[in-house]
Amino acid sequence: MKIKDTIDRIPGGLMIVPLFLGALINTVDQLHLPFIMEFLKSLGVSPTADGHYEFLRIGGFSEALFKNGANTLCALFLFCAGSQMNLRVGGIALKKGVILTTSKYAAGITIGFIWGILSDPVSGFLGLSTMAIIAAMTNGNGGMYAALTGQYGNRSDVGATAVLSLNDGPFFTLMALGMMGSQFPIIAFVAVLLPIAIGMLLGNLDPKVRDFLAPAENIVIPFFAFALGANMNLKNFFNSEVVLAGLVLALMTIIISGGFMVIAFKIFKQKSYIAPWAEASTAGNAVATPAAIAAAATVASGTGLMTAAEAQVYQDIVAIATAQISVATITTALLVPFAVILADKYQRKRGIIGTLEDDELRKSLERQNTVKSVPERGLGGVQGE
Repeated sequence: MKIKDTIDRIPGGLMIVPLFLGALINTVDQLHLPFIMEFLKSLGVSPTADGHYEFLRIGGFSEALFKNGANTLCALFLFCAGSQMNLRVGGIALKKGVILTTSKYAAGITIGFIWGILSDPVSGFLGLSTMAIIAAMTNGNGGMYAALTGQYGNRSDVGATAVLSLNDGPFFTLMALGMMGSQFPIIAFVAVLLPIAIGMLLGNLDPKVRDFLAPAENIVIPFFAFALGANMNLKNFFNSEVVLAGLVLALMTIIISGGFMVIAFKIFKQKSYIAPWAEASTAGNAVATPAAIAAAATVASGTGLMTAAEAQVYQDIVAIATAQISVATITTALLVPFAVILADKYQRKRGIIGTLEDDELRKSLERQNTVKSVPERGLGGVQGE
């Protein structure tokens, strides 16, 4: 059975498929079907507090991993992801990475802020929250970016991946919500981001640590995705509002964040715009951001900077925001490659080849202009001389 190959053919499949599977099993659990509960009871499963029997609440390691393990597994993922953030980046790649990261972040904050002002920061137009918008628009799909720039971009475009990896996880979303008035204490940032920081430190101190943890980054993803799904109900996904909101979120991510990054590239006189369009996606990792923000809110509530009611607001929108971001992840994964192909064709018609560095491209354009400036001499002209 080619299970892995099948999952890989689905955009964001390593994250999305386990998420849906967990949600499916939890949905069945929440139906509390008599024959299923009788079967579980016959196995000796202990009832829940409300007297029901559920597949995902059988105790032991199984419940700890598949039902209650989301936060721990997310933390492990962030630790491994942090270890891959290489701080040794070439000058041009560093410049491009900073431009892309900053402009994509600016796009997410701007739209999230405007959306919250014009509607509601918790449940605005289409049920989109400011948190969901910022999480989706500021987190790009690093794997797809690397693949697209590897084919259509140049060396420094690919090298920018090292800087772009900084937007993995909840840090930028937390920071944006803090700037918008949410009272997250410093300890909330530390509590959520410490795994990333430690992983980054170890990965940069010793390349062998980075190599050792590299496979674990992908290995952890389906486990924490399943655990996230195990606390969701499929009605969240088959809600027309969620699907429409996710599609709108995807289009905003591609068009607006992509547009912001292209403008930033123009300002800094970059000739090829393959990298901005390759980064105009929503990362599968962003699906975990709402749960991480809710965890930070819980910490904030414990310090007194946020009331229990305010923290509960973040808890309550985890499921809907996760579902919306999941739809955006799938949609951008399908559309962004087409955006890059169109950008490449548009550029090539104007003599801009995305696979060349700026200095190489400049020389190429100069040669083309030189050839065009030489008068064409036909056979008739030669014979008449």
